[in-house]
Formats: sequence, C-alpha cells, structure tokens
Amino acid sequence: MAKDLDELLDEVESKFCRPDPLRLGMVERPRGGGGGGGILSNDRSRAEAKENLRSTETFKKEHDLDSLINEIFEEPSFDKKRFKLKSKSSGNTSVRASFQGLGKSCSPVYLGGSAVPCGIGTNTSQRACDHLRCIACDFWVVSYDDYGWDKSCDYLFFRNNMPEFHKLKTKLVKKKGTRAYACQCSWRTVGELTDLQTDHHLRWVCGKH
Repeated sequence: MAKDLDELLDEVESKFCRPDPLRLGMVERPRGGGGGGGILSNDRSRAEAKENLRSTETFKKEHDLDSLINEIFEEPSFDKKRFKLKSKSSGNTSVRASFQGLGKSCSPVYLGGSAVPCGIGTNTSQRACDHLRCIACDFWVVSYDDYGWDKSCDYLFFRNNMPEFHKLKTKLVKKKGTRAYACQCSWRTVGELTDLQTDHHLRWVCGKH
C-alpha cells in the first residue's frame, strides 16, 4: 500500500510539479548517504508535492469559473447594458426628473368651454383642468365638449347615474362651444374660461397631472 502511494505521488509530482535543482539534490542525496536524512527529505518532497497539487487544482477551478463567466457574457441574448452602473448624480437627476414630470397641479384651476384647451393651468398658460376631483363625493369630474346639462337635472340624477355616459346622456343637450362638467353631487355648464375659485359652491380640486 505504501509503495502504491509513493508511485502515485511520484506520478503527480512528475506531471504537475517542476522541482528546482536544489530540491532534486535533496531527494537524491540519500542515495549516497545515511537513511535518516533521506526519509526526512522524501517526506518534505511529498508534502510539497501535495501542496503543489492543491494549488494546481485551485487554479484550474478558478480558470474554469472565469471561462464560464466569459461564456455567459458573450451570449448574444445577454444584455450587458443592464450591468452598467450609473453615476450617483445622473441617477438622482433622472429620479428628480421623473418626479417633476408627474404630480403637477393647476394653479389657478380653470374651467372652460370646448374652445378652451385642456391641460395644466397657470397664470401664463390658461388651460382648463381635465383632472378634476370632487373632495365632497370623492368622484372624478367628467366633462363633455359641446354639451350642456338640461335644466331638469337634480342631485338624485347624478347620484344614481354617475359616471355612466349612456345614462348621463339622457340629460345632455347639444350646445356648441360649451363644456358640461359633473361629479356625483355637482354639475356645471361652462361656456368660457372661468377661475374655479369664483364658484364657492363647488368642491372641485385639481387631481394632479
């Protein structure tokens, strides 16, 4: 058994290790000298061979791992762009831009006839808000261009029919240039640009764009 182990170690050492001349001298020295020194040198040589074998196996595993990673990155379907890191400043800028692009409110809030463009209303850009919400009934306000509400409309009509257009249209009257607004508790027919603050009965606010 010991002889087989020696042969195996010799084979491994011959394949994976290249001992320097000094180490060869340490191994060969026992041939001409005493037995004790030869046994010690031989044991040391075997230990070094085992250590070199471990190093070789570790290097081989690391090399195989590197090759596998390279193969993954070289796949055509692999998107390397996903792994590109953005700078901290550019990332914060994009986040700020996304928040700035959302959640804008009208100031002041305008209503308007069908000729008034819809959008975010400001003092310099007078547009009718098309994202109105009622804080009394918690309904979004609907609007219909070139229509007005019939005089027979009442609270119960909107309470029971909002926001179904096929039900509401029974009380809509065709009227060019006007815009009909309604939530579940209030309704208005508007023909021109109107500041919402002038109508104190309405509880409508801009629901942000």
